[in-house]
Amino acid sequence: MDYAQQFTADCYEGGYTMVSIPDSGQKFLVVPQDAAEVDSLPADVTVLRQPVENIYLVSTSVMDLILHLDALDSVTLSGTKAEGWYLPEAKQAMEEGRIAYAGKYSAPDYEQILAANCSLAIQNTMILHTPEVKEQLEHFGIPVLVERSSYESGPLERMEWIKLYGILLGKEDTAEQVFAAQEAAIAPLLEQEPTGKSCAFFSLSSNNLATVRKGSDYVAKMIEMAGGAYVFSDLTDNGNSLATMNLPLEDFYAGAKDADVLIYNSAIEGTIASVSQLTEKFPLLSEFKAVQNGQVWCTSQSLFQQSMELADLILDMNKVFTEGTPDADTLKFLTHVA
Repeated sequence: MDYAQQFTADCYEGGYTMVSIPDSGQKFLVVPQDAAEVDSLPADVTVLRQPVENIYLVSTSVMDLILHLDALDSVTLSGTKAEGWYLPEAKQAMEEGRIAYAGKYSAPDYEQILAANCSLAIQNTMILHTPEVKEQLEHFGIPVLVERSSYESGPLERMEWIKLYGILLGKEDTAEQVFAAQEAAIAPLLEQEPTGKSCAFFSLSSNNLATVRKGSDYVAKMIEMAGGAYVFSDLTDNGNSLATMNLPLEDFYAGAKDADVLIYNSAIEGTIASVSQLTEKFPLLSEFKAVQNGQVWCTSQSLFQQSMELADLILDMNKVFTEGTPDADTLKFLTHVA
């Protein structure tokens, strides 16, 4: 891998690949369809023989990677209902019955999963809160891959996980091409000088707190890659592995009042249609430089499911930092809020 730190892939003669996810202690030997069995494997290695199909997909961030691999037909079970998908292809597949809802991560429908001849369950780390579910799936002979892309420190690191799914699904060449295109899209920005614009990425909760990203989070890195300066870059780990922190509004005021750009994160509390929706929650927001200068933006709710298109958000932010208020038709994930 060029960027990803949370998994490795070792290729062997005959098309065998050992995928390792060190922090969760998981190892998968991906075996080509007609290849011979491998004898004397260590007990901690799970064999995945291709084709890997009838996947029970619980981790929503993986769906976009699978769509970019043109491998939607490998998924037949979902841990998200149709109305929970912002990806049109996934939503349509569920509405048409090509993908069935098989229960959320903590309460899967074991009978349905077994009846579907599921060959792999892809979970995120939420499953670690209910380890008995993982154990039960494995007891039934269903391998469980706990994906950790959300623990990667930057957008390229996260997007490079498409290579892991390319290996599993026999789409390595497609994965390399898709990733290379994303990498190339943002390469010119990385050679430019900083724009001098500062930015806060936040949401306001119903209990009078502002939710912001830590300085080490991938969103903070995207702002920097776009040529901006993240105003809360000095916020560090407070003893947990969460990417976000809740700040009292007075602390948010102190840190973000002079930011050139405010980007509201719609993933937590939903989208906003006007600045007044924010000032009703937090009247002092009207004193913020970005509010007075008309530089308030909102992310689309599809953003965090469109995990393979983070390059587009970086490009969007760069346009805002350099052009002020770019034409809405040129932006994919940011909407201007007046």
